[in-house]
Amino acid sequence: MSANEGRLVRNTVLMISALVALRLAAAAWTPITFDEAYYWMWSKHLAGGYYDHPPMVAVVIRLGTMIAGDTEFGVRLVSILLALPMSFAVFRATSILFGGVRVAATAAILLNVTLMAAVGTLIVTPDAPLLVASSFVLFYLAKVLQTGRGVWWLAVGAAAGAALLSKYTALFFGPAILIWLASVPKLRRWLLSPWLYLGGLVALAVFSPVLLWNADHHWVSFLKQMGRARIEDFKPSFIFELIPTQIAFATPLVAILGAMGLYALFMRKAGAFAARVLINSIFWTIVLYFTWHSLHARVEANWLAPVYPALAIAAAVAADLVHWEGRWRRLADFCLRWATPVGVLMFALLIVQANTGWLTGYRRDATVRSVGVGWRELAAGIEAVRVRTGATCVLAPDYGTTGWLAFYLPKGSCVVQPTQRIRWVYLPEPDPALLAGKLLYVDELRPGGRPYLKDDFARVERVAELKRMRGPLVIETYALDLLEGPKGEVLDRSPPPELQ
Repeated sequence: MSANEGRLVRNTVLMISALVALRLAAAAWTPITFDEAYYWMWSKHLAGGYYDHPPMVAVVIRLGTMIAGDTEFGVRLVSILLALPMSFAVFRATSILFGGVRVAATAAILLNVTLMAAVGTLIVTPDAPLLVASSFVLFYLAKVLQTGRGVWWLAVGAAAGAALLSKYTALFFGPAILIWLASVPKLRRWLLSPWLYLGGLVALAVFSPVLLWNADHHWVSFLKQMGRARIEDFKPSFIFELIPTQIAFATPLVAILGAMGLYALFMRKAGAFAARVLINSIFWTIVLYFTWHSLHARVEANWLAPVYPALAIAAAVAADLVHWEGRWRRLADFCLRWATPVGVLMFALLIVQANTGWLTGYRRDATVRSVGVGWRELAAGIEAVRVRTGATCVLAPDYGTTGWLAFYLPKGSCVVQPTQRIRWVYLPEPDPALLAGKLLYVDELRPGGRPYLKDDFARVERVAELKRMRGPLVIETYALDLLEGPKGEVLDRSPPPELQ
């Protein structure tokens, strides 16, 4: 490595470290989302699987809270630090596939400035470990190409298994890899090699805890997630949501570079054939499926997380390797120059807005319901009411409210969602003595109240109405009802819809 290349690597490390430090600061300031609170509850009782997702997100949170405690910072610590191995894997994959330190450094930085990576590692969801595992799948596939050694298929299998432990979307790596091998003549020999199938067995072994958990729970997690793939109606309007959200998650300038890079790779303007096909097969296998899906049902923006390492590599190719002419060269140079400051600015504005509401003059926006701003104060009010009324347990109607209550109420508080018990099978059963006493039911204030509570309890008394605030904005008003005299079981143990 030359002196200039060494300096470039050092600057890249410093840049990515600074971006990680910015996320750590944001993590300490920003209240957790309801999904994070829910996954934090998972982390207290690790299992081979859960109703919604595989267990990797729970492991990530557990490691962070072991280091920094049950705080917002602790929940997010390890997830944010995962950006470091993710960046290493993308750097190495790019340098192998496209032969240069500069393009590798550009790919690592561009991935980190996308909101998918910045917010996706700050807000701890299954997409955080999935991004890392997806990056290593690409890296190890590049090693297979570079070395021709079959043992690297075992590493590919381990990375693919880790991706599957993160989210079921990683199943798309299987067909993408097969398309790559079938499309490149010199790689077709691997289709007859035992190493490829041994790699598949490694992936299966890594993923086996999820299989065993599902086998013990009537395959409910698979049924729930695969049920999203059932397509019934043609609703093309959803694709008009998918496109702008992906541009926002990539940030506009990285999205432009990515599109230019994918075009260049398709048109053979840069890189060897096998490298071009690898990036295209990983990217398009997933994107084409979700594009088709969006013609029938909503596709959440984060579902495309596995393609972002490949997108960042394509963007770097466009910026550093392709010989554009005229206005296209100027566009590529402009996007490269401003991609990092624009990405950092978008991230900073999003964090400020989520925490304060300043940028919209305290009006509602997409962040107010999911980010737990005001929940610490609300939980203090709920605890005061619980103590005053003598309630022994707090009930909530949904998993999000249950997670927030468990996180922000005093440690060890009895918090239970009486419905959808399949979500909580990993937890010890609530103490029957606590459910036999007075219960405090916490839910959003709704027109017409909650008449079903009177069907289930002999006495229902409204004891408080508390507001969750972000500055002067009332996000939600919660009604607190004191329940006594259950007419039957407090916990509804009816099976989930997937098993009915």
